[in-house]
Amino acid sequence: MNGLTAEVGYVSLIKKGEELCGDRVETVRFEDSTTLVLADGLGSGVKANILSTLTSKIIATMMASGMPVEECVRTVTRTLPICKVRKVAYSTFTVMQVNHQDEMTLLQFDNPSVILLRGGVSIHYPQEELVIDGKKVIKSVVKVKPNDIFLTMSDGALYAGVGKMYNYGWQRDNIIDYLEARYEPDLSAKMACTIIAEECDRLYDHAPGDDTTVAAIRIRPRQTVSLMIGPPEHPEDDQKAVEELLDGGGKTIVSGGTTSNLVARVLDKPLIPTIEYFDPEIPPTAKIQGIDLVTEGVITIGHVLKLAKGYLENEDLSTAWAGKKDGASRIAQLLFEEATDIRFIVGRAINPAHQNPDLPISIVIKMGLIDELAEILRKMGKQVTVSYY
Repeated sequence: MNGLTAEVGYVSLIKKGEELCGDRVETVRFEDSTTLVLADGLGSGVKANILSTLTSKIIATMMASGMPVEECVRTVTRTLPICKVRKVAYSTFTVMQVNHQDEMTLLQFDNPSVILLRGGVSIHYPQEELVIDGKKVIKSVVKVKPNDIFLTMSDGALYAGVGKMYNYGWQRDNIIDYLEARYEPDLSAKMACTIIAEECDRLYDHAPGDDTTVAAIRIRPRQTVSLMIGPPEHPEDDQKAVEELLDGGGKTIVSGGTTSNLVARVLDKPLIPTIEYFDPEIPPTAKIQGIDLVTEGVITIGHVLKLAKGYLENEDLSTAWAGKKDGASRIAQLLFEEATDIRFIVGRAINPAHQNPDLPISIVIKMGLIDELAEILRKMGKQVTVSYY
């Protein structure tokens, strides 16, 4: 896709009383395609989890490898274990696959119909009915446009509010109206899912009566964010490291007091500290003309890593950092929501301030933080590079 990328996000609610979710989302990325599968196993708990896991992994792997949909469905049908109680092997599924030719292929079997938001408005798309081994599968091929959001969900979303807020649950049209009313041009795939999942959780009175999963793919322009932390091991590399920071063509972050002074010196711009503590646990930020965000180093990045783990693992429905002004929350916003491509420029110089035996922070810890954060960001679907100086 020319200058575009497929951003993926999902959120799951586990049925009250269960430890495992009966829904499963599987994503496979290749250079020329992104494939997402949402599977909803029959029932709930362990059995449903096994069914949905097998279904999503088989279909995602086969579809991403270019196998015909007929072969994918037949393989799933013949592989799933038979439920001893219901005497059937059953899992619904939705496949969303976008390729480098800007085409989205949708395959839908017994899940609520995919919602396509274009310009913040739900639009209709063509549908073709296929019958494969007695199963009715709906196929669609859509030419994508920038900022299109394709959103799918398990049927737990439609059951939210049954007998409470709504007589017949939260219908697809209700969900569309709710999402359209909260749409913003920069709405990420994960945030779109969170908006729906939070409302489902509220309608269930925070005790979901069924596993509920919302997954989305957003077609978005690429956005680079570059973050520099730590001065280079050799001072003669200072200029080169700062030039790499600025050559990314996107937004820039500088983390660390020594690093901030270095960047300010190379750019010949003043470093302007602030004294506002927006969060007592996070050191205040600073300003350098030409740099989008200047923060403290290890403490702030350590907190960003904690936020990244929660974001990836769906620990919290709401993104508590969204809209906050402390350094860690602002980095999280840039890396998790805005960036598609992330460049870390990591200096290997040992900070003299960290040689105090009462302050056991070393270059190894800093590099370990960045390596772990980079790996989590890759799992989010980001393109991440790390350069060392």
